[in-house]
Amino acid sequence: MSTGLQPVVIIMIEDDEGHARLIEKNIRRAGVTNEIVPFVTGTAALSYLLGPDGTGKAHEGKQLLILLDLNLPDMTGMDILAQVRESEHLKRLMVIVLTTTDDPVEVQRCYDLGANVYVAKPMQYDKFVNAIQQLGLFLSVVTVPEAC
Repeated sequence: MSTGLQPVVIIMIEDDEGHARLIEKNIRRAGVTNEIVPFVTGTAALSYLLGPDGTGKAHEGKQLLILLDLNLPDMTGMDILAQVRESEHLKRLMVIVLTTTDDPVEVQRCYDLGANVYVAKPMQYDKFVNAIQQLGLFLSVVTVPEAC
């Protein structure tokens, strides 16, 4: 997955290490070889995304894609999504919510906050693997905008 001169970097914000391993493994199986930068807390992810000045300018010109779990130990994924969308430099990043809940109210709220895609992680292992492989195929063809 790449557009322009540099490849897209995938920011994976997922606190469940088992899910994180399965996500990476099955994205790789779909042929996606991009760098994946993992975070297990929202605080660490936001620190990276917003950078030293707290604005996100550090990522100017970079292509980032965020895989975002909603249920994190220190904050909700919706909090992260809201802060990314409020940032002048990060607001165009593609954010894919990848979480265990399929509650229609949460789905709608994520889209209202600016999520690009919402994927409910199936609870059954083979369905989970299949969903992530499908996501990997999607990632292999999607065009991702640069951070401003």
